[in-house]
Amino acid sequence: MPMKPLAGLMLGLACVLGIAATGSVFELAYGDPDLGLATTRVILGLSLPGTLAALVLAIRINKPI
Repeated sequence: MPMKPLAGLMLGLACVLGIAATGSVFELAYGDPDLGLATTRVILGLSLPGTLAALVLAIRINKPI
């Protein structure tokens, strides 16, 4: 079954947000973040649930009826 374009877009968004979440965790764990503590926490706080939401949405969009 081929992937629908919107599902592919959501999957790509989930990948980018997952990378942002991983980077934020490492920045917070290993010292003074480049963007500052508050900004890095905001990025982590938004990207972590955003990753899960985009992934679930991509699966639901591409699910056959």
